[in-house]
Amino acid sequence: MIFIYEENASRERFTIKGELHKYLIKVRRHQEGDEISMRLKNAPEMLYTYKIVSVDPRSLEVALVSEQVCEVKAKKALHIGWCVIDTKSVEKVLPSLNEIGVEKITFIYCDRSQKNFKPDYKRYERILEASNQQCGRTDFMEFATAKNVQEFVEGNPDTKVFDFCENVLKEDAEISTVLIGCEGGFSKEEKELLSKYEVFRLDTPLVLRSESAVLAVASKIIL
Repeated sequence: MIFIYEENASRERFTIKGELHKYLIKVRRHQEGDEISMRLKNAPEMLYTYKIVSVDPRSLEVALVSEQVCEVKAKKALHIGWCVIDTKSVEKVLPSLNEIGVEKITFIYCDRSQKNFKPDYKRYERILEASNQQCGRTDFMEFATAKNVQEFVEGNPDTKVFDFCENVLKEDAEISTVLIGCEGGFSKEEKELLSKYEVFRLDTPLVLRSESAVLAVASKIIL
């Protein structure tokens, strides 16, 4: 745990009880004299360092030691247009995408997306909060929805497309927006629409699932 989101962060002194107390003492094994990093969700750029000044069985008291602006984010910004797949599959890879540093994901209802799958943004946000505290990221990934591929590319004319082709993604490729299909790929009509955009693939003979492709492409571009 790199830091903790705490609504009282910024105060000179306060008491921690309940689940957070149990986590810090019983799970993290903190004790009197230890220092803990905290941030506010609505102003995450500020890092607050607190010292544990007293501990009892039901609570602990902390005192502010220092505060500083300390933002941690990826060096490259990547926007992924991701054709809708099973929400459970998204949830499994979302923490990894967050750690890699993906800036934004727009979920697109492409021709082969199952329309009964609806992104659960509230749950995604809870997953990101936990992930940020683990990896140290300070900004929050953004989410959006597009009704179809055409709407997405018209709003993002710099889009590059991940699909079957001869063009292998280069190590030094500068990509800010990438479009990735769902299981089964793009329809014939979508391929015709995307024919004027740059298309690339990864250097592998294997067929990747949509969530595997998203992870691999994001890693290749950002890291």
